[in-house]
Amino acid sequence: MREICLDTETTGLDPSSGHRVVEIGCVELMGHIRTGNHFHTYLNPEREMPREAENIHGLSGAFLADKPLFRTVARAFLEFIGDDPLVIHNASFDLKFLNWELNALDLPLIEFARATDTVLIARRMFPGSPANLDALCKRFNIDTSARTKHGALLDAELLADVYLELKGGRQSTLLTKSTDANHEPHVTNHEPLGFTGHTNIPLRQFPPSLEELAAHKAMVEKLKNPLWAAS
Repeated sequence: MREICLDTETTGLDPSSGHRVVEIGCVELMGHIRTGNHFHTYLNPEREMPREAENIHGLSGAFLADKPLFRTVARAFLEFIGDDPLVIHNASFDLKFLNWELNALDLPLIEFARATDTVLIARRMFPGSPANLDALCKRFNIDTSARTKHGALLDAELLADVYLELKGGRQSTLLTKSTDANHEPHVTNHEPLGFTGHTNIPLRQFPPSLEELAAHKAMVEKLKNPLWAAS
């Protein structure tokens, strides 16, 4: 099953007050495994960047001035997420902003029912404990050393690891290389716990003892008309 971990950065808290999306990051999962395919873009919000927001994500108005407008990337974004389920940390916030932008362009809105909200999952699993992304990464021993500021793509990658832990653990989620020519694989250092690439682990031998061999032979001799004797 294909799922998309999604995160955004914005100029503020409420699109109805004129705030806009300034970054979108999406990470593709297939069968709960990160494929390396991603969608990422910065956006020119066509407005000034409040200092409070810049302190959170580090994106200045000067940096975003030459970035594309939402309307120029909207269809590519919708094509990437398709009709697949979305995984979002505090889904109401991100979808409120994205649907505001899409509605202004008369494009299809994203149904809230498509989103799995990891905040709600974490609160059910760990009642009374912090459910923010940093706290969950710390709980699951996920490396956040690269996260000096909030960033949509990096947070979507961390969210993918948190989501897999919330689903039961990452022991089977080894990173794979994408074969999709339309998307350049994005390799991160957030690998599953215990996975460090190719390893040469010596095989462990547990030969049976003489007593066990004798007991097995005695048991086999008691069998009547064994299948291997008929062949």
